[in-house]
Amino acid sequence: MKFFKSSLSLLLLIGAFSCKENKTTNSLTLNSQATPIYSHQIVVPNINIPWGFVFLPDGSMLITEKSGELIHFKNNKKVSISGLPEIKVLGQGGLMDIELHPNYKENGWIYLSYASSDDGNGANTTIMRGKLENNTLTNKKVLYKARPDSKRGQHFGSRLAFDNDGYLYFSIGDRGNRDVNPQNIERDGGKIYRLHDDGRIPVDNPFVKDRNAKKAIYSYGHRNPQGMVKHPKTGKLWAHEHGPRGGDEINIIDAGKNYGWPVISYGINYSGTKFTDITEKPGMEQPIHYWTPSIAPSGMAFVTSDVYPEFKDNLLVGSLKFQYLDLAILDGNKIIEEKKLIEGLGRVRSIEQGPDGYIYVGVENVGIVKIIPKK
Repeated sequence: MKFFKSSLSLLLLIGAFSCKENKTTNSLTLNSQATPIYSHQIVVPNINIPWGFVFLPDGSMLITEKSGELIHFKNNKKVSISGLPEIKVLGQGGLMDIELHPNYKENGWIYLSYASSDDGNGANTTIMRGKLENNTLTNKKVLYKARPDSKRGQHFGSRLAFDNDGYLYFSIGDRGNRDVNPQNIERDGGKIYRLHDDGRIPVDNPFVKDRNAKKAIYSYGHRNPQGMVKHPKTGKLWAHEHGPRGGDEINIIDAGKNYGWPVISYGINYSGTKFTDITEKPGMEQPIHYWTPSIAPSGMAFVTSDVYPEFKDNLLVGSLKFQYLDLAILDGNKIIEEKKLIEGLGRVRSIEQGPDGYIYVGVENVGIVKIIPKK
């Protein structure tokens, strides 16, 4: 893939890209086709790392700040939520994703992913649920804690998503232990997990009958998934993950499948050396799409709104490295074209479609931004 710097307005939807392969993309070329212009509005300013955010039924927002603050934004005012668990800020770890229960209006459950430490010596990813009462998190319960803790600061994951059956999925990265964690179902890290909404292990999880396996594992062979979302039509779980130097991937997640890391990859070491010579192997899943060089993907959302006719039924992915919002045009499960939005505004960390149908984007050192089509 070749990326182009532009002196055009940061608000331009620039260059359309075309794919050369069906299942995966290793080369994109700039298309000169004219594209519409979008403006943006900063609706929640001055947030350092808006790792995740959700909309409450009243239209207000809950926003996670990686440094360990949960912000309630309502009527143009920020209020810090008290009662949070003890959060260990270590490298890429801190307060990460947030998700509402599908029946939030009835039960009030809020789900968080964050880094925690058992004894202050290292950390690992933890999943908790609780309820919001008078700007305080109450009824807290840890649903899952990855172990052991590690002093390494990379690859905590961690996104949260529910499927149509009400199961909770979450991702935990390989915690920088590439050659040990991802391919071993007896260890945490490099996995996507599935639980009941109260933390119980589903009896039909793929490894539940394996005596030594981590019973919550749903899929394995992942590096560091930081985007995960349910497809609005098929109900399948889509996830993207960071590659090393090249090889960022989008995958459709199926029970018990091995997604290959680090045995197969389209990436190389940051130093330029190889850690594998193969990109495919029997018994390991191929991505439906990959990026080389890496865009460092974070955040993910399908567009179902009529506010953006050209976006509808397509996929949005944030780029941390190149600082744009990637619009991936879909033909079934294939990405056939890509376009850049808000290039250069900042590192795109999180993406949500709001209840008003507009797209909202968490941009580091900017805040929450609303994408507005110019009519």
